[in-house]
Amino acid sequence: MIGRRACLANLLVGLPLATSIAEPSIGRAQSVSPAPSRLALKGYDPVAYFTDSKATSGDPQYEAAYDGARYRFASAQHLALFKADPDRYAPQFGGSCAAGISMGVKFESEPENWLIVDGRLFVFSSAKSLESVRADTAGMVAKGRENWKTLADAPYQ
Repeated sequence: MIGRRACLANLLVGLPLATSIAEPSIGRAQSVSPAPSRLALKGYDPVAYFTDSKATSGDPQYEAAYDGARYRFASAQHLALFKADPDRYAPQFGGSCAAGISMGVKFESEPENWLIVDGRLFVFSSAKSLESVRADTAGMVAKGRENWKTLADAPYQ
């Protein structure tokens, strides 16, 4: 009898534990979110465009996740500035080429081709695409914002 009772007690105690291990999402929030895999701006520091007026490579030791992407920073100070106000420093259109977005196409940018318009960072795929929008930055921004509504979740081309 003692053997059966011990087995029954172990079963009753272990069953809830086994269920919670096998199905961690049932009945509780998961405490760890997977890190986004996309490295925004190819690892360039978004804050440096504003503070240093130049494209600066970020350091992997200073990294933060925002809006589905990982961002790197040149210093702890830049990381802190970004965390305090990510909307101010994050590139528009998720770091995609702003000229491409304004034309309805989503592709990666080259972070050394950039422009700040009305306090917002825009990056471009080439110096040529950057120059093509300088004549009408307001038009590029307006078209880009309209197109971003449908391109935000689209794959890169």
